[in-house]
Amino acid sequence: MRDNWKSLFSYALRLTDNPDAAADLLQSCALKALGKLSAQPRPETVRAWLFKIVRNAWIDNYRRNHHLDEEEEGGLALEGIGFDHRYADGIIAEITVRQALKQIAPAHREIIELVDLAGFRYGEVASILGVPQGTIMSRISRARQALLAVIEHENLRPLETRRRHAR
Repeated sequence: MRDNWKSLFSYALRLTDNPDAAADLLQSCALKALGKLSAQPRPETVRAWLFKIVRNAWIDNYRRNHHLDEEEEGGLALEGIGFDHRYADGIIAEITVRQALKQIAPAHREIIELVDLAGFRYGEVASILGVPQGTIMSRISRARQALLAVIEHENLRPLETRRRHAR
């Protein structure tokens, strides 16, 4: 489980949008996984199994509370990096995608997290979500289109650097 901790936390954070709630989900996942050691799947499917436990725990919490806990939005800690981040295209792209992810539907956010950010194959995601593989393929297509639409609507583009010409 420790090998998957970072990606599990990232997924839990996307589901909850709250670092404390994400940590609670991981703790719940660890307890459930340890409690079901006898039912643990084959080693090659453990990662998907753990993601499914996190997702199911989140759904259980959501149903129990009837609402999501919406805390202040987290952001990237850019201060003190040691370079002028305004010109770093990679950071601008990451900020743009993070902001756009918060604006699309939770179902779209979840599928992008599993396929594009966590790197699961379609079959693994189908197992996690309990739907046919073809459904995953159509959902990821719609989710990516929604993400791109938000990014294009926001019209966030890095400024082009001006070239100085020698006289």
